[in-house]
Amino acid sequence: MKKYLVGLGILGLLFTGCTQEQKNRISRGVQNWTGVNGVLDIYNGGKLVRRFIKINKLTTATATSGTESRAYRYGYGYIDSNLNYKVDKDEKKVYFEISNYSTQYIFYENPTK
Repeated sequence: MKKYLVGLGILGLLFTGCTQEQKNRISRGVQNWTGVNGVLDIYNGGKLVRRFIKINKLTTATATSGTESRAYRYGYGYIDSNLNYKVDKDEKKVYFEISNYSTQYIFYENPTK
């Protein structure tokens, strides 16, 4: 038990010495490993027009040659056609992209799990 507590203490000290970006990367790594039951709501004119559920993560696209980010995010999820937060038999898993410029969206963890 003492070894476990000492290990946690050392890990905590290392984590406090990280920059915010490093902490974010560690957190995303943990989420990628454990999984996230994400929901993506897409709005047009203030009205909900599409919902994707069971999304593990949204990924920011990067340039094919270089490290610059592109102006969109992408992921995989199920289209929630009836907006009930559940995958029904007719709802399929799809690839999607959302633009940083023209799309209003909210990404959050499914509140009904």
